[in-house]
Amino acid sequence: MSGGALSIRGALKFLLLASPIPSRQGAPCRPGWVAAQGSLRSLPTPNNTAPDRQSSPGWLGVSSLSYAPALREQLDPEPIALREPLGVVGPVLELTEWIWGISSHPPPPQVHTSQPGSEGRIGPLPAGSGGWARSPQHRDSRLGSRRRRACWALETQLPGIPPALPCPLQVPIPWPLSAPASGTTQGLCPGGLAERGGGHVPGAPVQPLRPGEAVPEGGGRDAQREGVKRRELSLKLCPPPPDVPAGPLGRMAWHPLLLLPLLLVAVSGNTAPRFNITIAYVSENLPVGAWAFQLTAVDADRDPLFYGMSGQDAYYFSVNATTGDVLLAASLDREAKAKLSVTITVTDKINTEVSRKLTIIVQDWNDNPPIFQNQPYITDLPETRAIGSTVKQVLATDADSGNAGRVQYEIVSVTPDNAKNHQLFYVLQNGTVRLNGSLSYNNQSTYYQLQIKATDDVGCLKDCVYLSSIAYLSVNVVDEPDLAPQFLNEPYVGSVPENCPLGTSVLTVSAIDRDKGVNYALNYTLQTTGVPFAIDLATGTVTVHSALDREQLPSEEVLLEVLAQEEKLDIYGQVAQASTTVTIQVTDVNDNTPQFYDCELPACDFAASPQSSFEGSLEEHSSARVPVGGLRIVAHDPDKGSNGAFELRLQGPDAASFSISPTRITGTGAVQVLVQDPSTVDYERVHVMTVEIVANDTGNPGNCCSIATVTIQLFDINDHSPEFGQNMYRLQVPENSPAGTVISIITATDPDSASYGRITYRLLPESILDIFAVNASSGEVLVRNGSLLDRETRSVYYVTLQAVDGGNMTGSTYLEITLQDVNDNAPVVSGSYNIFVNEEQENISVQIQAFDNDEPGTNNSRLRFQLEPGTFSANFTIDPATGVLRSRGALDREAMEQALQGKVVLTVRVHDLGMPQLSSLVNVTIIVEDVNDNAPVFLHEPYTFSVREGLAGAFVGSVEAEDADQTEVHHRISFQLVSGSGSSSFLLRSIRLGPGQYQGNLSLDPDVALDYDRLSPAHFNLTVQAENTGTGDALNVVPTTVQVLVLDVNDEPPTLVPASLQDVSVAEDAQPGLLTTLQASDLDTNHSLHFQELGLACYKGAGAAGRVCQDWFYLEPNGSVFLNSSQIDYEVCDLATITLRVEDTRTEEGNRYSNNATLRILISDVNDNSPEFLRINNTFVVVPEVSPVDLPVAVVKATDADSGPRGAITFSISKVLFLQDNGPSHTLTSVFKVATTAEGDLYVGSIQVASNLDGSLKGRYQVTVEAKDSGTQSLNSSAVLDIFTVDQSYRVRLVFSTSVNEVQENSDKIKAALTVATRTTVYVAVIQSAADASQSRSSRAQEKSVMEAYFVFSNGTALGVNELSILVQSNPQALSELIQLGLTIIGPGTVVEPSKENELVGIIAGLAGGLVLLLLVMTLALLATSRSYRRKLKAMKALKVASTLTASVAQQGPAIPGTNKYNAEGANPVLNLMLDAPSDLGFDEDSNADADSLNSLDENIVENPAEGSPGPPVLQLGRAGAPAQLGGCEEPLTAALQAHHTTPASEPARRPGDPTRATFTFSNPCLDTTDL
Repeated sequence: MSGGALSIRGALKFLLLASPIPSRQGAPCRPGWVAAQGSLRSLPTPNNTAPDRQSSPGWLGVSSLSYAPALREQLDPEPIALREPLGVVGPVLELTEWIWGISSHPPPPQVHTSQPGSEGRIGPLPAGSGGWARSPQHRDSRLGSRRRRACWALETQLPGIPPALPCPLQVPIPWPLSAPASGTTQGLCPGGLAERGGGHVPGAPVQPLRPGEAVPEGGGRDAQREGVKRRELSLKLCPPPPDVPAGPLGRMAWHPLLLLPLLLVAVSGNTAPRFNITIAYVSENLPVGAWAFQLTAVDADRDPLFYGMSGQDAYYFSVNATTGDVLLAASLDREAKAKLSVTITVTDKINTEVSRKLTIIVQDWNDNPPIFQNQPYITDLPETRAIGSTVKQVLATDADSGNAGRVQYEIVSVTPDNAKNHQLFYVLQNGTVRLNGSLSYNNQSTYYQLQIKATDDVGCLKDCVYLSSIAYLSVNVVDEPDLAPQFLNEPYVGSVPENCPLGTSVLTVSAIDRDKGVNYALNYTLQTTGVPFAIDLATGTVTVHSALDREQLPSEEVLLEVLAQEEKLDIYGQVAQASTTVTIQVTDVNDNTPQFYDCELPACDFAASPQSSFEGSLEEHSSARVPVGGLRIVAHDPDKGSNGAFELRLQGPDAASFSISPTRITGTGAVQVLVQDPSTVDYERVHVMTVEIVANDTGNPGNCCSIATVTIQLFDINDHSPEFGQNMYRLQVPENSPAGTVISIITATDPDSASYGRITYRLLPESILDIFAVNASSGEVLVRNGSLLDRETRSVYYVTLQAVDGGNMTGSTYLEITLQDVNDNAPVVSGSYNIFVNEEQENISVQIQAFDNDEPGTNNSRLRFQLEPGTFSANFTIDPATGVLRSRGALDREAMEQALQGKVVLTVRVHDLGMPQLSSLVNVTIIVEDVNDNAPVFLHEPYTFSVREGLAGAFVGSVEAEDADQTEVHHRISFQLVSGSGSSSFLLRSIRLGPGQYQGNLSLDPDVALDYDRLSPAHFNLTVQAENTGTGDALNVVPTTVQVLVLDVNDEPPTLVPASLQDVSVAEDAQPGLLTTLQASDLDTNHSLHFQELGLACYKGAGAAGRVCQDWFYLEPNGSVFLNSSQIDYEVCDLATITLRVEDTRTEEGNRYSNNATLRILISDVNDNSPEFLRINNTFVVVPEVSPVDLPVAVVKATDADSGPRGAITFSISKVLFLQDNGPSHTLTSVFKVATTAEGDLYVGSIQVASNLDGSLKGRYQVTVEAKDSGTQSLNSSAVLDIFTVDQSYRVRLVFSTSVNEVQENSDKIKAALTVATRTTVYVAVIQSAADASQSRSSRAQEKSVMEAYFVFSNGTALGVNELSILVQSNPQALSELIQLGLTIIGPGTVVEPSKENELVGIIAGLAGGLVLLLLVMTLALLATSRSYRRKLKAMKALKVASTLTASVAQQGPAIPGTNKYNAEGANPVLNLMLDAPSDLGFDEDSNADADSLNSLDENIVENPAEGSPGPPVLQLGRAGAPAQLGGCEEPLTAALQAHHTTPASEPARRPGDPTRATFTFSNPCLDTTDL
């Protein structure tokens, strides 16, 4: 309802009052307007003016609301909007201020309620011209707090309100009240009454607000800081003035008569108050000193109530005894304690104090940052760890709940800080830190520090508070041996003289392991072999290993490859190594003699042995300076530089004829011997000349010289021509000589030497060169082309042989070459030879003629004849000399192969007698013609055939016969059936297979079909004749016998034996084995039957069960049915059907399968399943007061998969345990019982009340229900369910204005409306008239009937009266319906009132107890006063002693902690400054100060400073007007108490015994003490 509403209860309270009474301040109750203390958020002001009090009775102005103590110091209280209906039972606050105003404008019609008695609205009073006023602030000395005021209007139009009502009238208002929409800009009562600084004092001048002046939206910072969420408001309503026209209200003037019974009952006694709060919620982030909640209680007698709180957790709160406002005194921490339990008390100081337990739920707030666990986070990570590997798992936990406790992680920074390192790691949301890049111990950082932030409140979407914490993950990169060594100070170059001793150190190489964290030892080795150096394995020092000879080395620079290897393998399982090149320069020493070598520069191999003799040549009489030819002399001294310089000279017998060039060489040089005296170089005088070359190394006297001898051959001049020994040579050569055949060797002579004496040969004319050739150097005459030699064509050749020397001089001779005959012509046969004869002809002869072209009269031309071996050569002979061929006898055509067709071919060889023997072949063909001289012959006898029955015209078999005659006319055969038994059923057809071969195909007559069953015997014996049709000769007809067998055909399908298909039963606990064997039959004689399983179907009940039984059974081909599994389960399948058939694997025709059949396998049940409870999703609640015996309070359901009696379930209760709230648990018996019913296969156990339940118990029943089946060996299972109890503290009293009968008739509607509003189950305990009710005497006069009920949620919790009131009022539709049904008041349930006697006894006992308490207090006060005076006297005496000492003397002694500040003898334990002894500090018994301060605690009040004034509140001591300070020194106790009272409320209270609990101290120029 917009703007708030006045409930029906508030309306009825008007009806219960009879006459106006003055307010407590004595001011008359102004008609129509009521003031209430407080401040409310402004609501939108209607576009109209204030109502006219004269014309609108029922308008009530609300201007002042009471504030909780926690709000006393707020400058701008939190604004609040009234949007809830009035009338919910709550604490009532008494109004103390009244203001009123006058307006002449009528109320707006739209704000009036058209439905009588239904609702009202609270809203801001509109601005008017009637002079609304505000009063200046004032200070309430009794409460010690400032007032806030706002102007509000309460409008209602209720029927039956009498014109004269008592005032004040208390109307409780529920809190918290929801705020209006944000953005409202109008203030409270614009232009009207609004007090932000204080309350109104009757009679004080009022000042109007300026137009448009508004209270700030939001109410100020302090209110928001305090976080006030809930308050209780009480309004005092005054009736309109007597002069207002009654209108419809006047007609209800008889209603005050209803007060008479109420007044009569009210004077009869006083009832105790009762709480209507059961649980409270406080946020853990509520600041200390803020308003937490309010204790609310009701008292039917309207007595002032005083509240208190105690218990172990009470120190968290402070309670305003008069208002019930609870402020937070100590900080809350849900994580330390989520639920607080206190004892709250309320008393009207008339009856016994009422107490009850109050549970305070601490609501969570995101106040705990994530906390990293298991710190510090340090890990070692190998540098070769793969990308994506886990580095470390961090874990941060958050003690908060929900989203506030969910944690997410992020890497904030990485040290060293660079872009690459930021991407090197990442963290998953489970805290796993993973590697995102490659590491390197050498090239990157060896240490990383990751700053990881854990942030909570993950998933928050609105008003989020994020807390975070930081942890550091240290990652030490562990070096691994993954790098090869590295040589230092490269390149390595050294030198050593070639004559140094062995072991000389040349240089040292040095390498390091590049793995900085893993330093393996290195070993050095030489990879270059065959060098005179060695290296130390450990140090790398290169030394001379063998004798050095620079000249023997390939180069004076020796290159060594040095390998450095780590001792251990690297991470890859390989040897880490590195190599370098060492260059060693071997320096020269003059230790070599020059030597001579036979070579040419630069291709000289000085490593070869030197030579001491050389040979050269020279033409005689050569010119001077002509070098001797053919010499390749190189002189070489391997020493370097000047060590290799030497001189050259000639010596020897012919040294004068020659000279040497050059005469001096350094290192290496070519040496030439030159002609010096040509006249002495004469071939005719000497053919060979000799000189010696001497090489002298002048720098090496000990080994200076080498000598080489040079032999020089002299060349002659050409002056002679070649000559042959004969002028003609007669030669012979066979005509068949091959190419290259040497005919003869003919040479010539030439006295010249050398090339001039060398002769070459050639043949003339050139045309002869195609046939013959001559070797140019040896003079051999050869056959060039033997194929051109043929004696029979040309027998003699004439040739010229010419000789030419080196000077081109010639000589010649003649050759006569005669060809010798050879046998190279084979005999030649004249004509061809073809002869025709009959196969019976004899004396056959043929003459063979031939000749030979070789030389006549020689064996090469004489001929001989012979018959070559062949097929028929044995049947003939030939004369060797004459060549006549003759037959040995008659020829047989049939003895010859058919393919020859009678042709006889003989081969005759004709050869000569020459060497080699040559021959020729000639074929003689003799055709032998055929005659009919052979009869037919049957093949493959005997003949036995078979034919299947029923095949008309079927082929039976074939007979074959052959005739040896080779011609068609003589070997043609035909077949015939000889008449006999059964021959008429067959046909015989002749077919030619080949020459002389015929086949007779025997088949059944197409009109005849044999039947195996009708034949006896089942075979035929037939006679078949083969006849040679070439002649009619009887000898050419041959018979044979053919037997035909009739075969039975497998053409009948198999059948299943029905008797073997009977149902098979098997128990579900049966073991695997044979179940049954099926049988089948077949009418055919030869059959092979195999059973086939076509399908296996599973059924449970009337439906299919899927494939659950597929592996349970199987059918063998022989018909055996086996149980294959021991896991068959009746509960999932009770019937299995195997669809099968039989196959005849030998079926030839027709259907080979039998008809399909089904074998049913019945699975019988055994008791193998325990009952199974269904999941219990409901919450069961029992209200003991409305739970009679046999009332069902809970339900369990169970099923048993077994069938029949084995699946029947019986429920029983095995145990009942009552779990008491905050108390022990105990076992009960006979509390509940269970009734079992069956709903098909589902069994339901109804848990019923077995005996009266105790309504005072608070907690829940834990009931163990057992389900047992009915098997032979029964199985059982159990389930535990909780039944929550609703005790009498949740009993709610609903008062109706209708009669009991009407309420009973409308009970269903009432319960339905309450259920809609509360969403609870309504349990009605009692419906009775108001006269029968035991309580609520004050309102009984107007109440007609009472319904007491419980409102229970499905989860077991119940509603209290406050919660019920809020829910009902928050549902306008349900509230309207309930009002129509007569609902007037919602209150606590019936509380048993004490009897009159008990009341009197209680009053007397209370008075006695109070008296005793008073005496005790007075006694304690006297004792305390006495001790105080003694202490003062001691202090005064100490002061007198201290006054005799100077401050310096008093402070010489060391301090003693915990005792006096100074330990000098006689020092004052209280004072620390020099005091004037005569000064009166009030310590003497006769001091006037004692009189002023003796009762200083009696009237102490704390005055707040004026608004805007600085400084803390001032503590005023003593009686009114009495000075609180004496000579600038305050009384210590007073000052300490002042400090106690002025402690800021925002500071958290400390628990008793807390070591951090503050100690009150006080310092002034006079006193310093910690004793107080």
